[in-house]
Amino acid sequence: MTAALRVTLLGTGPSQGVPAVGGPDGTGLWGECDPGEPRNRRMRTSALVQSADGRALLVDAGPDVRVQLMGARVTRLDGLLITHAHADHVAGLDELRAVNRSMGAVLPLYASAATLEELRARFGYAFLAPTGFFYRPVLDGQVVAPGRSVTLGGFHGELLDMDHGSMRSLGLRIGRFAYTTDVIRMPPDSLARLHGLDTWVVSCMQPGDQNPVHAGLDQVLAWQREIRPRRTVLTHLGDRMDYARISARLPEGVELGFDGLTLEVPG
Repeated sequence: MTAALRVTLLGTGPSQGVPAVGGPDGTGLWGECDPGEPRNRRMRTSALVQSADGRALLVDAGPDVRVQLMGARVTRLDGLLITHAHADHVAGLDELRAVNRSMGAVLPLYASAATLEELRARFGYAFLAPTGFFYRPVLDGQVVAPGRSVTLGGFHGELLDMDHGSMRSLGLRIGRFAYTTDVIRMPPDSLARLHGLDTWVVSCMQPGDQNPVHAGLDQVLAWQREIRPRRTVLTHLGDRMDYARISARLPEGVELGFDGLTLEVPG
């Protein structure tokens, strides 16, 4: 079966990463995660969507994006989707000047009106017109909205409205693939739009219960039982989501993601 999309999970961690800075000897705070398991080492959540004809869409650009793009050997992008304006999803925007230089072109950035307004306030220099050499990022901000079809860097899909507790975030569906990070409550219309998936990537901060802005495992599994994708991959994993221990309790068809995991999604 030929893959219609290749999706790489560049980062699968929470806002502070795993491990977080600290610890008695300065080697990091691992929470309940085993430091000896490489899949427990998590950068901030981001994903790369690639098509068979070479198009590439980056979803979010957190503080680890430089290392993430180098690890994936990315030298060009057709677009960047920002799901919401929290720092762990946007703090790496300045690093994208290297992508501008590599391409010799402006990079389209897609975001909701509220998110784009905040990005312009925090990274105003990145939205100025190009002046020749890309000594700073140059982004073409384009407003997108959930509930309608969109084209993002040549990818045709739709955006989903999601409740992130303190703000709204955007989910993405392209064909039989969907990516929904940073959500605590899924509006009924958005959940309905997730039926018929092959592969679903969804955030899951912690086992069992929920924290104030992220769904926990019980809620995510309830959604999974309703929409029944072939494969569900969990991301935005906190330090209570030890890879081996949590994997052992997951039902068939549900798995923990890890940094660098590549998913082949059929058409």
